[in-house]
Amino acid sequence: MSNAVRLIVAVGLPLVVGGLSGFATASGVDTWYPTLAKPSFNPPAWVFGPTWTVLYILMGVALFLVWRQGLDTRGVKLALIAFAVQLVMNGFWSIIFFGMQSPGWAFVEIILLWLAIVATLWAFWRVMPATGWLLAPYLAWVSFAAVLNGSIWILNR
Repeated sequence: MSNAVRLIVAVGLPLVVGGLSGFATASGVDTWYPTLAKPSFNPPAWVFGPTWTVLYILMGVALFLVWRQGLDTRGVKLALIAFAVQLVMNGFWSIIFFGMQSPGWAFVEIILLWLAIVATLWAFWRVMPATGWLLAPYLAWVSFAAVLNGSIWILNR
């Protein structure tokens, strides 16, 4: 497989997961979500789409750089498995929070997602340090999202 195809697949995969998550989000973002009490630091709705798009692209570039090292390179298989796990968890958060309208369970899930991102960042870093830096904004955003999710859960119990 050529590097160009790998890059398209690697960047496309997180974007597809993000798009699929968008379907779950759409079910509650215009109806249920506006009815919730939110903390003062809740960003405006328009921030989420562009932020996630940039993060998914950075995740994809990091994935490409690790994948390009080859499956026989030490740590690559583990890094790819960790990436797959966190990406699936990323997609499930929207289903739990917006689709199931369950901020409490979504908070539990986002804590597990955060741990999976840390493991992925560490595994990527071990293969190629630059890829860890590419995942750092994702970890930062999910850290913020976890605080936001937890706050929404507490305010609406």
